[in-house]
Amino acid sequence: MPLTPRSRLGPYEIVGPLGSGGMGDVYKARDTRLDRDVAIKVLPGAFGRDPDRLRRFQREARAIAALNHPHICQLHDVGPGYLVLEYIDGAPLRGPMPVERAVALALQIASALDAAHGRGILHRDLKPGNILVTVGRGGAL
Repeated sequence: MPLTPRSRLGPYEIVGPLGSGGMGDVYKARDTRLDRDVAIKVLPGAFGRDPDRLRRFQREARAIAALNHPHICQLHDVGPGYLVLEYIDGAPLRGPMPVERAVALALQIASALDAAHGRGILHRDLKPGNILVTVGRGGAL
């Protein structure tokens, strides 16, 4: 069941939808305990009853939690069928762009992937829509 604005998931108040993908729906929410914005990834209802999907979701949570890199979003919390992630205020990677900007972003992406690969973690869905570019940070995965 999709979450609606002002509904609650534990201490998190849903602000609105951010996107949808193969492993779930993502919402912008407000962490009412720490007064900060977060992104919440929620498994679709049917997936929550599928042991294989639950294992994949839990594996994703552990992989994110194992990483600490300025260009990889942080995991803040995990609950039954949902992940609470750092909210990245940015837009999906889009081109065309000046070569200098493309090279700068490519270096940040490569650095993040190197950190993940160094921990034995592979990103299995790397695409422009999963790379958020921010004004202040330059980009995050």
